[in-house]
Amino acid sequence: MDKAEPKISDSDDARSPSDNEKHVDGGAPVAVANIPDPDEGLSEEARKKIDRKLLWKLDIQLIPWLALLYLMSFLDRTNIGNAKISGLQEDLNLTNNQYNDTLTIFFISYSLFEPLTQILLKRFRPSIFLPVTMILWGICMTTMGLVHNFGGLMTARWFLGITEAGLFPGVNYYLSCWYKRSEFGIRAAIFFSAAALAGSFGGLLAAAIVNMDGVGGKPGWAWIFILEGLATVVVAFFSFWMVHDFPDEAKFLSDEDRRRVIRRLKEDKQSSAEHEEFKLEYFWAAVKDWKTLTGAIIYMGCDGALYAFSLFIPTIIQQMGYKSVHAQLLSVPPYAVAAVVTITVGFIADRTGKRGYCNMVMSLFGIIGFAMLLGSGVPHVQYAGVFLGAMGIYPCIPNTISWTANNVEGVYKRGIALGFVIGWGNLNGIVSSNIYRTEDKPRFKPGHSVVLVYEALFLLGGSILQHLLLRRENAKRRAGERDVWVQGKSEHEVEKLGDKRPDFLYTL
Repeated sequence: MDKAEPKISDSDDARSPSDNEKHVDGGAPVAVANIPDPDEGLSEEARKKIDRKLLWKLDIQLIPWLALLYLMSFLDRTNIGNAKISGLQEDLNLTNNQYNDTLTIFFISYSLFEPLTQILLKRFRPSIFLPVTMILWGICMTTMGLVHNFGGLMTARWFLGITEAGLFPGVNYYLSCWYKRSEFGIRAAIFFSAAALAGSFGGLLAAAIVNMDGVGGKPGWAWIFILEGLATVVVAFFSFWMVHDFPDEAKFLSDEDRRRVIRRLKEDKQSSAEHEEFKLEYFWAAVKDWKTLTGAIIYMGCDGALYAFSLFIPTIIQQMGYKSVHAQLLSVPPYAVAAVVTITVGFIADRTGKRGYCNMVMSLFGIIGFAMLLGSGVPHVQYAGVFLGAMGIYPCIPNTISWTANNVEGVYKRGIALGFVIGWGNLNGIVSSNIYRTEDKPRFKPGHSVVLVYEALFLLGGSILQHLLLRRENAKRRAGERDVWVQGKSEHEVEKLGDKRPDFLYTL
């Protein structure tokens, strides 16, 4: 995925060194000067050609398989919505509240364990941590097809939440350790578009699997869980070879390419790919950073809407008057459109560096979509609202993650901050699990109203707030008001300041 050189702007990630940054070797930043340059003496054109080949190599090695892992993950956590309209609730004799409780318990365990998994990922290496967690959640998924009552389903969903907790925040942090800030958004968007494809693919898959009703004495909904769980375990075993470690240890890189990756991250004022011992101060630095709070507010607006949409879209479409299999199939096109828009927005955000504006514009699509669902009972209008709702939700997830990752620097600080932002967002799945009640059908006005508030207040409002605060801080750094932070510090101490360096300008 070749990139054009971005234009320099107030909010751009690719900036010329500021006046207060020290240089050696005729202009190279101090942090980069200590790493041998394998391309020393080459022309600028030759360097760009090598850089494009390196990026393509990274993309091919990293993105496709990680996207497949997230497709499996999102499919496994949301297929309970497909199972519901295929008879799960009736066969297990679940009340409406009990069914909602099985959705809620997943988000409790999922959210609580997300910050911890970021530390484990760094300590135990991605090539070990990610496949092991996949095997465990695949087993949990399979057992969901073997349960006979409410208690069994609750237990399986609790452990599914624990075992899935590490993948999404872990992979986003992992990818941020490979790419420049101006390159990360499109990769995060492609990775997350697997969630939209999971919704699309899940509807098609569920429509086919339910035809196995009665095979082995199991109902069709049970086979959805069993087959998808077993598929996850198979993919997990291949992941021991397909998932790579961080740049300083990845085996697919030559020594020269490894130096190129580390140098280009240093030039981007990043140190997140380096080794560093965990200290409690990194945890508190992430917790106390105001950007963690504003990121969590924005992400709760994304995730609250996302899970309401993905868990209940089959039910919403069914209440428009369509039968079970037809409803499964009609859930496919909105997800497909969402996947395309997600990647497009990721591309635009990378090229412009305007991640906040992208969030604001896309949230308006979601607000209009859910307003249509809330205000009209005409099936065609509602279905159009579903499309707009998907377009307003899915692109904002990876864009918000990229925005957070762009503006938090440090080996552990970034990972912990992402864990808290994503964990808090997912905790709002508890709300999403309980707002679409059976007694509110066919219009589900309370549910649509809550999602509308999430989109308008937290996603749109939070994006505006964070954008204004970042812009104000950048202005202070350009005016030299933060130069006092580096007075009396050594070059190494200045580098360790991360996003507190006065020459680190935030992405808007």
